[in-house]
Amino acid sequence: MSREIKTSDKDIDFGILNNLVGYRLRRAQMNFFNKFSEVCSDLGISPGLFAVIAIVERNPGLTQTAVAQALGNDRSAMVAAVDKLEQMKVIERRPAKNDRRSYALFMTNQGEDFFKTISERVMEHEQAMANRLEDDKEVRWLLNTLDVLAKD
Repeated sequence: MSREIKTSDKDIDFGILNNLVGYRLRRAQMNFFNKFSEVCSDLGISPGLFAVIAIVERNPGLTQTAVAQALGNDRSAMVAAVDKLEQMKVIERRPAKNDRRSYALFMTNQGEDFFKTISERVMEHEQAMANRLEDDKEVRWLLNTLDVLAKD
């Protein structure tokens, strides 16, 4: 018996995957990230880089390690992210006051302006995605639920 070739998600039976919270979260995240790329790729920023900028902007002077831990990232990946953002003149490394072996991260003046620009784009993107939900109450419920699921 031959099976027809299925050409789109609508034709595919996802079976157990449709009942898995993790799988559905991953699909939603991929959709958010793809739309994020459409909005921000011309600026050379990925969701991961944006997260680093957002943390440094609100917490000047954190070490690379502290930023990596806050975001749940691997320290080695953090070095490449900081290198790129430093080359873009968005953030700068300075010797950490309490540990000469570490670097503290700070926004540059250019980085502050860049963050304002990209934040506007990101917030427009977020609003467009949130508009798919019924109302602000549903958005708050989703955010609270995601917080619960993100805890160890």
